[in-house]
Amino acid sequence: MIGKLKGVVEELGDDHVLIDVGGVCYLVFCSSRTMASLPSVGEACTIHIEMMVREDMLRMHGFASINEKAWFGVLLSVQGVGARVALAILSTLSPQEIASAIALQDKAMMGRASGVGPKLAQRLVTELKGKIPDIGGIDSGALGLQSALGEGLAAGNVADAVSALSNLGYSSAQASAALAKIVATEGEDTPTEKLIRLGLKELSS
Repeated sequence: MIGKLKGVVEELGDDHVLIDVGGVCYLVFCSSRTMASLPSVGEACTIHIEMMVREDMLRMHGFASINEKAWFGVLLSVQGVGARVALAILSTLSPQEIASAIALQDKAMMGRASGVGPKLAQRLVTELKGKIPDIGGIDSGALGLQSALGEGLAAGNVADAVSALSNLGYSSAQASAALAKIVATEGEDTPTEKLIRLGLKELSS
C-alpha cells in the first residue's frame, strides 16, 4: 500500500492531481483544500495517500496533512458517507472545524458541505461523537468546552458568553475556542461580562 508520494506535479485538475514519481504518474483525487495547497506544475510536492482498493477499482486520495487524512478515514466510518462526500466535507471545513461541529453537535455547520443534507449532518455529529482522531492541531481545551456546550453541561456564565459572542457574528466554534483560553487562565467563575470583554479581545487579536 502507498502511504505517501514524493514527486513532481505533472498536471492539476479541478479535483485531482497527476504526480510524476520517477517517470510513473499517479492520479490522486483531493479536496479543494489540498488542491489549493499544491505547488504549480513542474514543482516538487509531497502528499499523504489513502488508497481505496476494490475488485473493479483502485483509487488514490491525497491530503496535504496527516490530520486531514485521519479525518477522511473517520468520516468514511459513517453510513452514507463515501469518498466523494468525505472530500466535500474536507473541502468545506478544516479538521478543527469538523471537530468543533461534532463537539458542539452543530449539524448546521456540517451541513455546509456539498452533498450533506440535514439527516446526514445529524448522523455525522451523532455517530462521530467521541471519535476525534488522536492527532495534533486540535486544542483539547476548546474541544472540552465545546463538548460541554453541545451537551448543555457548560457553566451558565460561559454558555451566556458564547451566546453573546455568537450574536455578534462569531461562530460558536470561534467563540468557544477563545473562551476556553480565557477560562484556563481566569477561572470558570469569571463573570459573564468579563468573559465577553476578554473574548472580544482574544478574537480581535
